[in-house]
Amino acid sequence: MQNPILRGFNPDPSILRVGEDYYIATSTFEYHPAVRLHHSKDLRTWTVVGHALDLDLRGIPDSGGVWAPSLTHADGKFWLAYSIVRTMDGDDKDIDNYVVTAESIDGPWSEPVHLGSRGFDFSFFHDADGTHWITGVQWDQRPEHPSFGGIVLEEYLPDEGRAAGDAALLYQEPTLVEGPNLYRIGDWYYLLLAAGGTGWNHAITVARSRERTGPYERDPEPFVLTSRDAPGIPLQKAGHGELVQTPDGEWMLVHLASRPTLHLGERYSTLGRETCLQRVVFGDDGWLRLADGGHHASVGPGAARESSWVERFDARALDGRRWSTLRAPLASGSLTERPGWLRLRGGHSTASVFDQSMILTRAEEHAIDFSAVVDAEPRSTRESAGIIAWYDRAGWIQVQLTWDAENGRHLRIICRDGSRTVRSAAVPIADGPVGLIARLRGPDLTFAWTDAGGKEHPVPGVHPAWTLSDDHGGRLRFTGLFFGVRAEDLDSRGWSADFGDLSLTQRET
Repeated sequence: MQNPILRGFNPDPSILRVGEDYYIATSTFEYHPAVRLHHSKDLRTWTVVGHALDLDLRGIPDSGGVWAPSLTHADGKFWLAYSIVRTMDGDDKDIDNYVVTAESIDGPWSEPVHLGSRGFDFSFFHDADGTHWITGVQWDQRPEHPSFGGIVLEEYLPDEGRAAGDAALLYQEPTLVEGPNLYRIGDWYYLLLAAGGTGWNHAITVARSRERTGPYERDPEPFVLTSRDAPGIPLQKAGHGELVQTPDGEWMLVHLASRPTLHLGERYSTLGRETCLQRVVFGDDGWLRLADGGHHASVGPGAARESSWVERFDARALDGRRWSTLRAPLASGSLTERPGWLRLRGGHSTASVFDQSMILTRAEEHAIDFSAVVDAEPRSTRESAGIIAWYDRAGWIQVQLTWDAENGRHLRIICRDGSRTVRSAAVPIADGPVGLIARLRGPDLTFAWTDAGGKEHPVPGVHPAWTLSDDHGGRLRFTGLFFGVRAEDLDSRGWSADFGDLSLTQRET
């Protein structure tokens, strides 16, 4: 198989097989809908089948929201555990954990059961004796103590709809471990762990015990999987994994990794953390190892990928398998007021954690052409519409159709990097609808516009797409690059812009 199997921002994969069907759930953080669900019959070809959760996450911080889902199947139903990170300031994290169930992966999902706020990366383990257990990270908010207080185990009581309330410390290391998943394989309980954080030192390790509650013995090898010692291989940041067994008895390890681009010799993972798959075996000593040896993730065989699509807005609702919004459903858009167009009523600024008027689609490759036709007549400096390359509120680059008294209707390129915002000079354009184009080439981003006759006009400047990554700026950032369209009306007077013929072509480089 060719890795990544889920390209672009698809981190923290949780894998499950039910019969001949495989499913993967991935984290969505502040994006709506929440918890992306993928399906495959052969572990090679995957399709997005939808999302599990319709949550209102307005007010949560960038890279907060829904972390690390756990998808399991027991008692004839699907179980989905997830964390909502509501604040993450300094030593403090306010985290709520939940579980929902459904008879079908398509739902409907039950009302959530609150599992407490002990930490994050909660996962379920269903033991052969019919009991149900939760493993997760215990967060320690005390500044003089390590924040990662260890891996804890707590029983879940489904008949009572609650966690038991007493969590036992299962495992600790002097260094950071998280993302726990517990398995019973043969006579052993195996605890699969993510180590080293989510950056360049990320890794997967394992511990095992004869008893569910331990004590757990650490694998004598440092890591089952990591790329920390090989900065030149294609798949970096390899870590945070889960196991699944095929009908033929083979074991597969799903994990996250990143494909960085280079800028001045430095690595930037603009596409975010992606999902990959490796074949693994249990050796004669019972420890988990990559089937092909070593501890580096393999891309595997396959031709370079290219894909394209055009969105003509001919359905009655946005396709959530393609489009995401920030924190809540899009309340400011209409697909019926002008058939074949998306009408966006202008929303808050790019700094808002509440009501931005924007739709976004994941960037999956390092060479991308994204375009849209924009039909809008701003009459104020506080009205604008355009296309955007988006990472989060502190990192974005957009070409904006706006107005001012000196230039009339015109284009500007605006870049946000942390607290610094830079605007280009005004670019004059023709009257009427205008085509806008963004071109990503590795670390660089350029823009152009087209007139009514289809003639293309470059917009001056090459812009730093490499800043749109979790490796830039020294902040905790866990998501990935999106392209999309947005409209702003900072006076909230009901001004709107129409968007049509959105297209995206992306190629592996």
